[in-house]
Amino acid sequence: MAISIAVLDCDLLLYGRGHKTLDRFRLDDVTDDYLVSMYGFPRRFIDFLVDLLGSSLSRRTQRSRAISPEIQILAALGFYTSGSFQTRMGDAIGISQASMSRCVANVTEALVERASQYIHFPVEEACLQELKDDFYALAGMPNVLGAMDCIHVAIKAPNAEDLLYVNRKGLHSLNCLLACDAKGKILSAETHWPGSLQNCTVLQQSALSHQFKEEMHVDGWLLGDCSFYLRSWLMTPLHIPQTPAELRYNMAHSDTYSMMEQTFQSIRARFRCLDGSRGTLQYSPVKSSHIILACCVLHNIAIEHDLGVLCEPTALSAEQQQPEEDFEQLDALDVKAERIRQKLILTHFSGECDGLAGK
Repeated sequence: MAISIAVLDCDLLLYGRGHKTLDRFRLDDVTDDYLVSMYGFPRRFIDFLVDLLGSSLSRRTQRSRAISPEIQILAALGFYTSGSFQTRMGDAIGISQASMSRCVANVTEALVERASQYIHFPVEEACLQELKDDFYALAGMPNVLGAMDCIHVAIKAPNAEDLLYVNRKGLHSLNCLLACDAKGKILSAETHWPGSLQNCTVLQQSALSHQFKEEMHVDGWLLGDCSFYLRSWLMTPLHIPQTPAELRYNMAHSDTYSMMEQTFQSIRARFRCLDGSRGTLQYSPVKSSHIILACCVLHNIAIEHDLGVLCEPTALSAEQQQPEEDFEQLDALDVKAERIRQKLILTHFSGECDGLAGK
C-alpha cells in the first residue's frame, strides 16, 4: 500500500492555513508611511532592491513555496533597521523567525556580492577633482579625497580567538575602517578587523592604505583624526597648534572631518542592528562583518536615491561608545609627511583670506 508523504513549509506548520500567507502580502497594499515605519525605506527604494537582487535571491530559494525576493528583502530590511527578529515583523509578512533569519542571510550575501559596485573610489580625473571641490566647499581644506575613521560594532563572543575581538572597553567588537566623501557616501569599507586592533594598526594593514601608497598616485590626501599616523597621503590635526595658521588648519580639518562623524551617525541611526541598542550582533565575526558591509551598500544606495545622510545624533550609552585610543605623538615619525603638512599650512592657512576662502 502506497503511503503519501507531504512536505510542509515550516511557516505553514507554525501558523496554519488561517494565518496571513506569503502570497497575500503585496507592497501595493500598504502605504509608503507603513513601509518606512516597518522597514525603514519607501516603496521606490524597495522596488529598486527587488530589481537589483531578485535574480540572486531567486537562485537561493528553489523550494515549491519559496519565499519571494520581495518578502526576503522586506525581512532583511526589517532586521537591519530595527536590530530585531521580532515576531511582529515576521507576522507582518507571514513568515517565521527562522525564515526571517534565512532571509537576512540571503539578502546580506547578495548585497556583499555587489559591494564593489557601490563602494569604491573613483578613478576618473574629473570625478577625483569633484571630490576635492566638494570637500573644499565645506571649510577650505584643499586636495581632500576622503575622510576616514574606524567604528566599533559590538558582536557576540566568538568561539575561537576570543581575545582577539576584545576591545579596550572589554567588549567584543569588530573595528571597521570606513572612508566617505563630502556627501556622506562611503568610498571604502573594511568591516572585518578584530576589535582588539588599534585604529593605526588597522589602517597600516588595510587595503585602503595599500591603495593610497601603491595605487592612487594622485595629488591629494585623506583626512584622519589623531588616532592615526600622519602620512603624505593622510593629513591629521596638530596636537598643539602654536600659530594662527596652524589653528586655522586645525579648524578647517575639524569642520571638514565632521562629515565622517555625520556618516557614522547616519549609519547607526538608519541601521539599528549596528548601534548596540538592541544588543550585539548574534553572529560569527565573518557573518557580522558581512552584515555591516551590506548596511554600507544600502547606505550608498540610499544616497543615490536622494534619501541622504540622516541627521539624528543620539546620546550613546556606555556600551555603544567607541573605545578611546591613546593619542600619542604619532605624527612626528614621518618627516616627508610633516613637510607636506607644513607646506599645506603655509600655503593655504597663513593668511586670513587664504584660510577662510572656502568657508
